[in-house]
Amino acid sequence: MIGGMEPVLQPGRFVYRTLPEAPADAIGTFREDEGLSVIVPAGPGEEAYRQITLSVHSALDGVGLTAAVATALTDENIPANVVAAHFHDHVFVPEAMAERALAALQRLAEQERTDGSTR
Repeated sequence: MIGGMEPVLQPGRFVYRTLPEAPADAIGTFREDEGLSVIVPAGPGEEAYRQITLSVHSALDGVGLTAAVATALTDENIPANVVAAHFHDHVFVPEAMAERALAALQRLAEQERTDGSTR
């Protein structure tokens, strides 16, 4: 999976919130004991996250993709939140670090394609 991923920086800026219900523009939700966590578009001036989609079919029973992505971003000192959806994984990183994160994930995929030794 790692060698087949093509990370794509999506348009938009996002924030995490806890709300009583999901607004129509939410791109992700998860029910927690504390309430409904939602990922929604950021407003002007808000510290935001950017979304990087790992364009590879990430099987729900696959092993290693999240760990490899987390390690590559940790090596660059980039915090990340990974959201696993049915077809793809999505990585949310601070807006100011998005281009660096994208480059790190592209290097990870290329390294795996070239020599199969991401770790």
